[in-house]
Amino acid sequence: MDRARQLLGEMLIGCFVIVLLSGGFLAFFYTPSGGVVPYTGSYEPLRGVPMSAAYHSVLDLGFEVRGGLFLRRLHHSASVLLGVGTAVWALLGRFRYAFAVLGLIVLGGLAGYGAVDDLLSGTVLGRVPIPVWYGLHLLAALAVGAALVISSRREAARNPRTLPFVALSIGLTLLVVFGL
Repeated sequence: MDRARQLLGEMLIGCFVIVLLSGGFLAFFYTPSGGVVPYTGSYEPLRGVPMSAAYHSVLDLGFEVRGGLFLRRLHHSASVLLGVGTAVWALLGRFRYAFAVLGLIVLGGLAGYGAVDDLLSGTVLGRVPIPVWYGLHLLAALAVGAALVISSRREAARNPRTLPFVALSIGLTLLVVFGL
């Protein structure tokens, strides 16, 4: 059971790396602003519709940046797997901070939706400024990454990794993330 839990922990780190890399790419095209601008992109039915600059940048990312929609979907699916995997990981073992990490993942996901100004717009949470959501999203991601790496190092000290084990964890992570 300890080896299965360690494998899941390694897969979670793999998911986190995918989230980190895809989020880094997405950040280059993202505008964290709540200012209202008219849509000027290539999607004709929305042309001229007023929206936040953050949402406009996300639409541009999806419609006009090569591979942008794929990376946005990859970021989302790896984030969901990270949350579900952390819940399973917490149920399997002794990691005493697992529920705190799971809470950070949920907070990071909520902040991600708030930063895009997508699902929270028009709600009470939609009144929080977009740069605050974006900063919260980044801080939660860094905290989750630090907790996963520290826990993985502790488990590896108790039960050392082997090359086949590392190859299996990387292969399973890629299979699960790209299989969705």
